[in-house]
Amino acid sequence: MRKLLLVLPLLAAAPMAANEGPHDGHGAMPSKVVDVSKISGGNYVVESTHALIGWRVDHFGFNDYFGTFGNPTGTLTLDKADPAKSSVSIDIPISGLVTASAKLSGHMMSKDFFNSTVHPSAKFVSTKVMVDGQKAMIHGDLTMLGVTKPVVLDAKLSGAGANPYNKKETVGFHARAKIKRTDWGMGYAVPAIGDMVELDISVAFEKAA
Repeated sequence: MRKLLLVLPLLAAAPMAANEGPHDGHGAMPSKVVDVSKISGGNYVVESTHALIGWRVDHFGFNDYFGTFGNPTGTLTLDKADPAKSSVSIDIPISGLVTASAKLSGHMMSKDFFNSTVHPSAKFVSTKVMVDGQKAMIHGDLTMLGVTKPVVLDAKLSGAGANPYNKKETVGFHARAKIKRTDWGMGYAVPAIGDMVELDISVAFEKAA
């Protein structure tokens, strides 16, 4: 899997990021500065309905193939006075994997890939947040297939304010990361199917009651 999101997102994201145009050739990050005065800080939970962890991988050297994980859960603690003390934890249900092919999605649940019967979820837990304005590098541990390895998320704050429907205080983030799937023991069809996986994470957190 080249160019998987959080994570995990896996993911995720915890810090302060404003988006400054295209991140790479696969899409653009929102180019707005977020009004951080709308963020009160404290504890938040993932708004699972609209959170997505995308992955992209090279397929036989001909084209990239991509899919998503949905319905992640997790928590975010934002320290407004000292954003570097913020933290995030994201759980990703493997059953939330979606591709354009039902047959492929089923294969990815097998022992060749995620072995979802034995390992039904993946988890990202931050260990350090390095803040630069409204951007941050989120260092953390991704546990997948029973293996825990470090991952770094390049995150940006993408929105803050009240959800127009339920009126809850909400903060949103985009994040990117690259991982080698063989680091977690997922070696099926490497190198015909790429080892490097790109993760593209989009997640919002709502203020906890």
